[in-house]
Amino acid sequence: MRFFMGGFPPIFMIFFAIILGVIIFSIIATAKNYYRNATSPILSEHARIVSKRTEVIRNSSMSGDNHTHNSSRTRYYVTFETDAGQRIELILSGKEYGLLAEGDIGLLTYQGEWYKKFEREIFR
Repeated sequence: MRFFMGGFPPIFMIFFAIILGVIIFSIIATAKNYYRNATSPILSEHARIVSKRTEVIRNSSMSGDNHTHNSSRTRYYVTFETDAGQRIELILSGKEYGLLAEGDIGLLTYQGEWYKKFEREIFR
């Protein structure tokens, strides 16, 4: 029995099973994270923006005509500190990120790890 299951050597079947396992694990982990956030209560807390940061993710791929295609995307993070001293880092859209500044104080609304809105206090 030199070949296994339709002519594939056992090493290829093991490799295929590992890849399939990683894909299934990733799908389950993503679904659990989504469910946890979706079932979390929507909270609003008085908070201050303590820091902002970005993360650029670069992707390179080869096309059939041997040309390299580069692409990138940026994730925007803002860290909020509540009046109780709890720090919460959330991912925002680029538009929301651009409207906020470190030191801003206001009402943060979030659900699990999902940012909903930040209503800045206006001082006169």
